[in-house]
Amino acid sequence: MSPSFLFDGPEDAPVTLLLAHGSGAPMDSTAMNAATAAFATEGLRIARFEFSYMAARRIDGSRKPPPRAETLNPEFVAAVIALGARGPLVIGGKSMGGRVASMVADGLHADGKVAGLLCLGYPFHPPEKPAQLRTAHLMDLKTPALICQGTRDPFGTKEEVPDYGLPQRIRMLWLEDGDHDLKPRKSVSGFSAADHLATMARTVKAWTETLR
Repeated sequence: MSPSFLFDGPEDAPVTLLLAHGSGAPMDSTAMNAATAAFATEGLRIARFEFSYMAARRIDGSRKPPPRAETLNPEFVAAVIALGARGPLVIGGKSMGGRVASMVADGLHADGKVAGLLCLGYPFHPPEKPAQLRTAHLMDLKTPALICQGTRDPFGTKEEVPDYGLPQRIRMLWLEDGDHDLKPRKSVSGFSAADHLATMARTVKAWTETLR
C-alpha cells in the first residue's frame, strides 16, 4: 500500500522535506505539527507520512508496539519513490523516523534520490540506557546531515553526544534546555518553544541551501 502524504508549505518550494513520525505518536502529533508549521514559514515544502503500523492504528485503534526500526527501512524507501519529489529532497523525521531515514539515506543519496538527512531529536540511545548506542551506522554516513537536538534530551544530551566521535559531516544544532520535543523550560533557559522552533527552521532553511 502506498503511503498517504500530508503536505504543508508552498508547492513551488525549492526544497522538499519528507518527514516520518516518532515511534509512539502519529505524523500529526503536536510536536510534528509545530515543527512543520515552522518549516513552512521559512518557505520549505513538507511531506509527512506514516509507517504502516501507525496508519493501522487510525483504522483499528490498536496499540501494538512499533516494530524494530530497521524493519521499517523499506517503507521509507517506498515513500521516497511514491512521493516523486521534484528538486532536492531531504529525508528525516522525529526521533525514530529520523533514525530510520538515517539508515536508508546513503543508498538513496548514492542514487541521486536525496540531497540530505534531517533528524529532529535523534534517539542516540534509549532513555537511562546510555550504553545502548544507536550510532554505528552514523560513523560512515556519507549523506550531508543535520541533527536538531535539545541539550537535555534523554535520548542523547549535549554532555553525551560529543563523546561519540560523530563525523564532522553530521552537523548538530543544539537547542538550549530542549527536551526530546526540543521544548525548553522558559524559566530555566530564557527561551520559549516558539523561539527554538524559529531557530531550528531558520537553520534548516540555510542548511538546505548548501545542498543544491
